[in-house]
Amino acid sequence: MVHNCSTETIAKVVREYEGVRRKHAIGEMVRALKIDAPHVVASFGEDAAVIEHNNEALLLAADGIWSRLMEADPYWAGYCSVLVNIHDIAAMGGHPIAMVDIFSIAKTTVQELVVKGMHDASAQFGVPIVGGHMHPDAPYSVIDVSILGSANLDSVIYSHTAQEGDSIVAAIDLSGRVHPSCMLNWDSVTMKSAKEVRMQIAVMEEIGKRHLVTAGKDISNPGLIGTLGMLLEVSGKGAVIDIGLLPMPDLAVNNMTFEQWVRMYPGMGFILTSRKEHVNELIRLFANVGMTAREIGIVNNTRELMITYDGQETQVFDFIDDGIMHLFDEDIACLVR
Repeated sequence: MVHNCSTETIAKVVREYEGVRRKHAIGEMVRALKIDAPHVVASFGEDAAVIEHNNEALLLAADGIWSRLMEADPYWAGYCSVLVNIHDIAAMGGHPIAMVDIFSIAKTTVQELVVKGMHDASAQFGVPIVGGHMHPDAPYSVIDVSILGSANLDSVIYSHTAQEGDSIVAAIDLSGRVHPSCMLNWDSVTMKSAKEVRMQIAVMEEIGKRHLVTAGKDISNPGLIGTLGMLLEVSGKGAVIDIGLLPMPDLAVNNMTFEQWVRMYPGMGFILTSRKEHVNELIRLFANVGMTAREIGIVNNTRELMITYDGQETQVFDFIDDGIMHLFDEDIACLVR
């Protein structure tokens, strides 16, 4: 239950969350780096770049781990450096192939814990780390990982392709815990078997091959609502969602508030848009792999994200005047060929 939270409170919490505000610099980077290339099908704004190669889609992504997580728990930081990259490939409907890393180390004790976390996640998900680069004498400790995946060209799930009238589906594994070292991380993976987590990743590949969604993203640092906002921004769309419908664990049992949950990075979670006729099948497929999926709203053409609850309605983002990634219409138009 949302309990006594007002929609204005939740909108403010999401807008001002550092996980959202850290995305504001993306637009400037897009404008500085964007170069047209005929074999690049999609790039900035997606969870992974899509590169056409021999009638196949190669998926290329990279993620760095927030320094505060490294300071709080080096093992979990190493684990997450692998996890978030595998999620990026899964969100695109792809199959993860291999990873490389860049590791800067200030303390030997940090090195051991980070590498152990990376190793354990790599083994659990069955995606090898095959190389990279190490700075063994850095004044700080940072781990960055890049991943290669693949998919059929016609089964890639993009972020920028949501359409007016689509249903919005949120899917999360609620069987987990608040991670003890980070109150805004929901850990639903470390306690699971390799078979369980690999099935959860594989279900996204099936969804892509069966064309059950029009767009999708993995739920990342901006949280569920913030991640949906990023999807809508690159799609040039808006939406209305009912926050009372969001999948969530028992908040009281897990000693957390709804304000925490909407900022939470889930161990396994995706936000998707789909035609109404496919929603029940999506819910069934996710349930088969231990994830809870719910329809939470509808995509529209307003270019704003609105949240509703108990008769209240509040704007969270206006993508024309002040989006998340600060992309302009011309930036969005050039993200895909």
